[in-house]
Amino acid sequence: MLRKMGEAVARVARKVNETVESGSDTLDLAECKLVSFPIGIYKVLRNVTDQIHLITLANNELKSLTSKFMTTFCQLRELRLEGNFLHRLPNEVNTLQHLKAIDLSRNQFHDFPEQLTTLPALETINLEENEIVDVPVEKLAAMPALRSVNLRFNPLNAEGTDLTWPGC
Repeated sequence: MLRKMGEAVARVARKVNETVESGSDTLDLAECKLVSFPIGIYKVLRNVTDQIHLITLANNELKSLTSKFMTTFCQLRELRLEGNFLHRLPNEVNTLQHLKAIDLSRNQFHDFPEQLTTLPALETINLEENEIVDVPVEKLAAMPALRSVNLRFNPLNAEGTDLTWPGC
């Protein structure tokens, strides 16, 4: 067990170092068995956080993200969080003023994360396969850049729904 944990930590460290050394705008920590975003990563990335535009934390075991995560990576354009155990987002998600796409599919949201409706650049929201029963349609309709919202396989409609803005 300790060996597997050590391998997972080494894998995360390797991926973070690759991002820093290559000057990449992408941090890919998908399938790393993360239960939280490692605090040490903030220090390693402190000089390059402004250039990171895509973070993938897909298929981990995340139950939450901290406000520090949102405020540290405020230049994000895309955030991929599918396949975790998230059920809410911190209020500080409103600092992601440049975010264009967020993937929250296959998580455990019971409520639509309404903080997303305050993001002016957001074009795509994927909430497929959650437990959402109600959607703030008026707030979504008022979002200037929003083009698509995927709510398939949520209990609000057993047959699934794919809302596309405008003209839905």
